[in-house]
Amino acid sequence: MREKMLFVFVCLLLAAMTSFAANVTYDHRAIVIDGKPRVLISGSIHYPRSTPDMWPDLIQKSKDGGLDVIETYVFWNSHEPVRGQFDFEGRNDLVKFVKLVAEAGLYVHLRIGPYVCAEWNYGGFPLWLHFIEGIKLRTDNKPFKVEMQRFTAKIVDLMKQEKLYASQGGPIILSQIENEYGNVESSYGSEAKPYVSWAATMANSLDTGVPWVMCQQADAPDSVINTCNGFYCDQFTPNSNKTPKMWTENWSGWFLPFGGAVPYRPVEDLAFAVARFFQLGGTFQNYYMYHGGTNFGHSSGGPFIATSYDYDAPIDEYGLLRQPKWGHLKDLHKSIKLCEEAMVATNPKTTSLGSKLEATVYKTSGSCAAFLSNWDTSDASVKFNGNSYHIPGWSVSILPDCKNVAFNTAKINSMATYTNFISPSSKDDINSLASMSAWSWINEPVGISSNNTFMRQGLVEQINTTADKSDYLWYSISIEIKGDESFLQDDSQTTLHVQSLGHALHAFINGKLAGSVRGSYSNAKVTLDVPVTLTSGHNRIDLLSLTVGLQNYGAFFDMVGAGITGPVQLKGSKNGSTLDLSSHKWTYQVGLKGEALGLSSGTSSLWTSDSTLPKNQALIWYKTIFDAPGGSSPLALDFTGMGKGEAWVNGQSIGRYWPTYIAPNSGCSDSCNYRGSYSSNKCLKNCGKPSQQLYQVPRSWLKSSGNVLVLFEEVGGDPTQLSFASREVSSLCSRVSESHPSPVDMWTLDQQKETKAKPIVSLECQLPSQVISSIKFASFGTPRGTCGSYSHGRCSSAKALSIVEKACVGSRSCNVGVSINTFGDPCVGVIKSLAIEALCT
Repeated sequence: MREKMLFVFVCLLLAAMTSFAANVTYDHRAIVIDGKPRVLISGSIHYPRSTPDMWPDLIQKSKDGGLDVIETYVFWNSHEPVRGQFDFEGRNDLVKFVKLVAEAGLYVHLRIGPYVCAEWNYGGFPLWLHFIEGIKLRTDNKPFKVEMQRFTAKIVDLMKQEKLYASQGGPIILSQIENEYGNVESSYGSEAKPYVSWAATMANSLDTGVPWVMCQQADAPDSVINTCNGFYCDQFTPNSNKTPKMWTENWSGWFLPFGGAVPYRPVEDLAFAVARFFQLGGTFQNYYMYHGGTNFGHSSGGPFIATSYDYDAPIDEYGLLRQPKWGHLKDLHKSIKLCEEAMVATNPKTTSLGSKLEATVYKTSGSCAAFLSNWDTSDASVKFNGNSYHIPGWSVSILPDCKNVAFNTAKINSMATYTNFISPSSKDDINSLASMSAWSWINEPVGISSNNTFMRQGLVEQINTTADKSDYLWYSISIEIKGDESFLQDDSQTTLHVQSLGHALHAFINGKLAGSVRGSYSNAKVTLDVPVTLTSGHNRIDLLSLTVGLQNYGAFFDMVGAGITGPVQLKGSKNGSTLDLSSHKWTYQVGLKGEALGLSSGTSSLWTSDSTLPKNQALIWYKTIFDAPGGSSPLALDFTGMGKGEAWVNGQSIGRYWPTYIAPNSGCSDSCNYRGSYSSNKCLKNCGKPSQQLYQVPRSWLKSSGNVLVLFEEVGGDPTQLSFASREVSSLCSRVSESHPSPVDMWTLDQQKETKAKPIVSLECQLPSQVISSIKFASFGTPRGTCGSYSHGRCSSAKALSIVEKACVGSRSCNVGVSINTFGDPCVGVIKSLAIEALCT
């Protein structure tokens, strides 16, 4: 009897432990969770691109923005930097990140890959894979498949141990194997399809209890779901009529390369793309990125991907809401969820309403939802179900009851924010920010300075030589020049000619910098031709070759080399004489002496300081001690005055800095028309300025005092010009017209309701401790301009400012109706707008 009772108790305990497990399947329409088909809105947040103290806030803001799912890659080279040695601590604490998502009540899509692309160094692969005998990456190759399966199984087992799959009661409802392989599959020939089949079979054998997906994989096996990536996926059709239409990457902006202008994507276009996708049968959509974050350390790939990975995401690099993008998408998500019941219960039926005009209806016996779309660039009026509707060009109207418009993708109801960086000189409390006045330094030797060197006949490829342990590789050679050689004749000019696979190099002749050259994101290869002065007798040539992140995309991207492969020549103008040094014996040193000494920690006893600080000098390390700036706003270092290098705060790398790499002078405009297809170079800003001047310093890395900042400067700069800046929301703005729909929050499916809600301007300070302290601008009529630069139009209500001040000042949030009943009618017969700019303190 006792044994029977014990058995019953164990069974009850096991039942309790699994009572919250979810059964995740799918049909041709949607992901099905516990028997319920779902419309799911997802957003990408990459855990290593932010800090653990930022994670809860980022996740909560994602939930508040209407997300159901957080999507992240798993970064193999971060977790296994050395073969067999794993790191799941700090920013690599994947388990903690997933658990925080679960605590917020959201699901997880875990994109294991393990190739991730992601503008991440080497596409997320650890470089030690490259040195395994007989290996060929991403193809039907046994050594690679053994390693890929071992790591994938490691991650799956880790998730299982923590009971993080939905089948165990956890948040993970989807996993991904491989990544965008279909884009490059043809290059891998006959071994590609067997690899795809093996990857799917291997993944399913790991028994996660949730579906697996393959993105951009038109020939994905039936056992996985193939999905779409791109700026638009409304025309995507799954390769099986048994799988739902899913969008794993809707690019919310684009990445920033050093040397490029800053790309952005208008929210009207992003919302249009999302609405069109759901209109035409989609049920799972993910923003890539929802929060982009920062490429700390050497994590950026490319090459030439900048340290900032902001991606014009709804939550910016510093964790602040990007408005109106975040708010407009939040309203979009609410309106789509109002249609969910009808959408998952039936297939869409689409009819033409005219040229580039469509109506799509989801109708059941108890519900009806409709999408009216206009993908022309001109506005149009249409008839639908006996009613007339005005649809702006390049927009979608959503009608949750097939009658009333709850949302239009081109009409922004949500507030905007004017966010900028505030320097110490412009803040009231200057003393609250750090003063970095006491600098010390160490000169980095030119050329070979270590005993850990080697010699080779000829020139070596850099990545094979450094194994990416350092960005730097010294190539050094000594040559003897006789007094009667043409290189030394009075009328002869000697040129040093160097060809390199990239990414940049500095040439030194007899210890002095002779010239530098850099590649670009579109062409990493470089050629240096620089006049040099040689002396009779011994001459030393030192070439410092450097990488700026390794290739992360393309067929056989792992085989793309770097470094000086030659030729290296001395060319004299007299008689065209040439001395080719390419096949001579060279001496090599991997990395810098300062790296070997661990100078980035700032603890070395070798630092020098006196009254004269060396400035504008190549190859020099700088150090200063500073107190943490006051307040709680996110922080950045302004690298004005510096050249190129890397920076560490309390031993942690904030990444590569390169403020001297300037974006082109052309290609940008003050505004970007959202109408018409978007591409990565359509909407650009910051032309003629540094691609990146400000670099995030996480507050969690700082102490109240005694913080250590270390810089390695390659080309020369003035560290005394460095300063902190805080990321601040300086203004709240909103502009809503009489023709806008009422807020989605006020939507009702009550068909008997006779009084229609009016458009409303809503403002809310981002921080709970803040209130609206003043109104900088208010106009009801025909206001012009954008947030931060509003002006009155040809008509404006004289009462607008006083009405708005009374409604808003002193409150954290306020709502003001957009109506002539409130403000009067300053211009009869004209559609009027209410524009407000407010300050929060």
